[in-house]
Amino acid sequence: MTGFVITGLGVIAPTGLGVADHWSATLAGKANLAQVTRFDPSPYTSRLAGEVPGFDAAAHLHSRLLTQTDRMTQLALVASDWALADAGLGDLPDDGYGVGVVTASSSGGFEFGQRELQNLWSRGPGHVSAYQSFAWFYAVNSGQISIRHGLRGPSGVLVSDQAGGLDAIAQACRRLRSGTSAVLTGGVEGSLCPWGWAALSASGRMSRRSDPTRAYLPFDEDADGYVPGEGGAVLLLERQDAARDRGAVVHGRVLGYASSFDPHPELGEGSTLAVAIRAALGRAGLAADDVDVVFADGAGVPAEDRAEAAALREVFGAGGVPVTVPKTMTGRLSSGAASLDVVNALLAIRDGVIPPTVHVTQPDPRFELDLVRNAPRPATLRTALVVARGHHGFNAVLVVASPDRT
Repeated sequence: MTGFVITGLGVIAPTGLGVADHWSATLAGKANLAQVTRFDPSPYTSRLAGEVPGFDAAAHLHSRLLTQTDRMTQLALVASDWALADAGLGDLPDDGYGVGVVTASSSGGFEFGQRELQNLWSRGPGHVSAYQSFAWFYAVNSGQISIRHGLRGPSGVLVSDQAGGLDAIAQACRRLRSGTSAVLTGGVEGSLCPWGWAALSASGRMSRRSDPTRAYLPFDEDADGYVPGEGGAVLLLERQDAARDRGAVVHGRVLGYASSFDPHPELGEGSTLAVAIRAALGRAGLAADDVDVVFADGAGVPAEDRAEAAALREVFGAGGVPVTVPKTMTGRLSSGAASLDVVNALLAIRDGVIPPTVHVTQPDPRFELDLVRNAPRPATLRTALVVARGHHGFNAVLVVASPDRT
């Protein structure tokens, strides 16, 4: 994958709108987890979330789009605008046929769907929006982004929960390998509505605590579950030759990817995450010692934290590499989380600093992790490994590097 580069970044997250605001808040350790405001969470046992602050869709999108799209899609459309602008991609090659869109989603437009179902049952079928036919669909972000920008290249959607953001980037690389010049990719999600909340709650993995500083504590002895959030990141990936020909600024390189799927826990065979990590490193042509930092999945669920820590220890050794979980500031963003971590990794490499894991005060010593906590850690960084794990066994691993690393 060494011929694929990242030239555009678009971020919309609880930590801020745009790359600059997000990165500033992340380095400052400013978490934005609080009680849900988008609906009344009082009937539910879990009530905290990471909400995107200050987002006014009408300031960015035409009114006709507002009536036919879910908030999740509105966030994704704006993030894609920013990614293309950051990449400086003005005139699209071949009338857009050279640029594709591959996104990840685990839910679709739940808020839009809930509203129209309420109209159906309370007012009748004549009051259901025609846009319900696609606004709820998990592939809607890819479709709306391609329509908005006239992108007619190979496109698609990946559905693998939290692992989806990395799986989408890998699929984008496959499209580049087959001849596509560029692909918009990543994940942006948001299910902060009663219907979405009920679905999230059904897993039993969300924290029930009311204190935002004690609710999401990955790798902590006091871990109690996770806090969900909304948002994510969209990236523009290009073939290296295409980016060079148009003089694009390169944020980083994609060196290797691998995925695996865990067997059912009742089989007692354990996680296959270490297999995926080794495979990703092998495809990147790297050894474990070449990795300068790991952006961990950080489930916040004790059993899942143990499995991830064991995999990292198996590959890198006890305390063998710095580990961080900046999503403690945003909550877990489903398919949006991993693509945001890729952005975090690229910015960390650029600035020579590892962003912190916040709120973790009692890291479990049995995990033997070198967890970066409380404050950023200056470091010379050239290569980062991003881990993402979806519910029910999805594992994905991506290796990214500085623009000059081959």
